[in-house]
Amino acid sequence: MRFVSSLALIALLSVAGFSQARLSVGSPAPQFSGSGLDGNYYDLNELKGKVVVVSFWSTRCQICHSEFPKYNKLIKSFTGQNVVFIAPTSQSEAAVQQYLQSTPLNSIVLPERFDMVLQYADRDKAGNIDMGFPDYFVIGPTGNIEFRASGWDKVPSVGNAVTQLLSKQKAD
Repeated sequence: MRFVSSLALIALLSVAGFSQARLSVGSPAPQFSGSGLDGNYYDLNELKGKVVVVSFWSTRCQICHSEFPKYNKLIKSFTGQNVVFIAPTSQSEAAVQQYLQSTPLNSIVLPERFDMVLQYADRDKAGNIDMGFPDYFVIGPTGNIEFRASGWDKVPSVGNAVTQLLSKQKAD
């Protein structure tokens, strides 16, 4: 009986570990680090003090394909400012390189980052990953999530969030 109770408790704790609350505005952003397609190494801890925009995407995402031109314009509008745009994807470097030849993305691309998807994705009650693409997280200079959105036509809202954080940073 004790053995069965112990197994039930372990199973319950395992499920609780997999069911994750939505990463909400104000919560600390999960730490990440890794190499980009540009050959540079990126670490969220080393980006403290900057605004960091993390945009999860996939080569199979039709919304991403249509949003990239607008997103590229947004990225260009912040050139030279205290903001970094990072675009992780769980797909292989080869698949990403091939896709980017026809659909450029002016962000720092981190391929093969399923670990980041696991850290940032919502989970349903069964513990299954629930993440729409593109999924945007704007991380403030202190390392907290300051804005979050996913899906079509979110680029203007991402831009507004970045602008507000940069303005606040200048005022401080």
